[in-house]
Amino acid sequence: MRNRLIVTLSILIMLTSNLGAQDLVLKGGTILTITQGTIEKGMIVIQNGKITAVGADIKIPSGVKVVDVTGKYVMPGIIDSHSHIALTDINEATDPVTPQIWMWEALEPGSDSIKKTLAGGVTTVKTMHGSANVIGGVNVSIKLKYDRSIEELIIPGVRQQLKMALGENPKRLYGSKGRSPSTRMGNAFVARKAFIEAQEYKAKWDKYEKDKAAGKKDLTPPKKDLKMETLKMTLEKKLSIDCHAYRADEIVWIIHFCEEFGLDLLQLSHCIDGYKVADVMAEAGVFYGGWVDWWGFKEEAYDGCPYGLQILYDAGVKIVLNSDSPVEGRYLFRSAAKVLKYTEIPENEALKMITLNAAESMELGDRIGSLEVGKDGDVAVFDKHPLDTTTKCLLTVIEGEVFFDYAQESITVKGGDR
Repeated sequence: MRNRLIVTLSILIMLTSNLGAQDLVLKGGTILTITQGTIEKGMIVIQNGKITAVGADIKIPSGVKVVDVTGKYVMPGIIDSHSHIALTDINEATDPVTPQIWMWEALEPGSDSIKKTLAGGVTTVKTMHGSANVIGGVNVSIKLKYDRSIEELIIPGVRQQLKMALGENPKRLYGSKGRSPSTRMGNAFVARKAFIEAQEYKAKWDKYEKDKAAGKKDLTPPKKDLKMETLKMTLEKKLSIDCHAYRADEIVWIIHFCEEFGLDLLQLSHCIDGYKVADVMAEAGVFYGGWVDWWGFKEEAYDGCPYGLQILYDAGVKIVLNSDSPVEGRYLFRSAAKVLKYTEIPENEALKMITLNAAESMELGDRIGSLEVGKDGDVAVFDKHPLDTTTKCLLTVIEGEVFFDYAQESITVKGGDR
């Protein structure tokens, strides 16, 4: 049943994914392509939602709307690879193992959080299950097409990611209820037990499918279990993993755990101690997903260090800056600017942390994250360089369609919480 629902949703997404795609030309701005340098007084042509031309001397196609952005800065749409916006609920905090939860089923396309995040030039987010459970739900990658159908928001054809969480959050929550896990050892046990059971479940289904293909008669399929179905998909690499982990020991543990079970660990979220084990992360090819200067807000966050980004960068770890906040998502460009304060990382590499690196951490690097021909027409326009702390976003464009226009919108800024 779960697989049938996913297939049905996928068909709907593919049928509706280009409904809002439009033709647009942005003319005269300084274009920060991310991958092909900076183009002064450049032009970007978007047709049918895709970039068809980027350069300084381009003939404008007839009949296409032209927006003059002379004197402004144009960059790829910003990507937040760890967000909880646009969701009616975040945590299924009833059991430490809830992979049967799929976050697309709680999407709220008309959420005000989408509109506010668009105001910061953000076009794409991975909106996620929370960190209450050792194994949470399946996250969903979306374009911020405010107030459109759910099918238009969800990005088609991308492998989604299962949320896992270690450390304080799950052990504190379930320990307070007098049940396991109440310790870090308990977290490890819960994760290992779940995936051993999933391996056994998968073996039963593999045998059934093999016997069925061999023509054996009177076969009875194993009983479906929605928890195990999701973990089976993860073992089959149909899903990857984003894991919430702060401490260095837990970072190393989850890398080895995923190697043990043959799981694809793509991003370590929060990852405050990542700089302590940068060589291990680099060798594993896992993305650092976190902040520049959040620290000290709980025990496992005491060793946060903004200078650690330089250590990670020098080791070859791909760094992604994300928000984990309904408020700070619209200020990711300022997070990237902080990188320049604390490190000697080049400007373009800092911009990659909120564009191309983030796209690659979501397996979307061939579609978004840089301004190149063939990629989606997702663009953010700023009045000053996006790493200037006094800049503001003027336009946010998704697949050629303007979803935020500073000149026409009045954004009410409210406080948030972590």
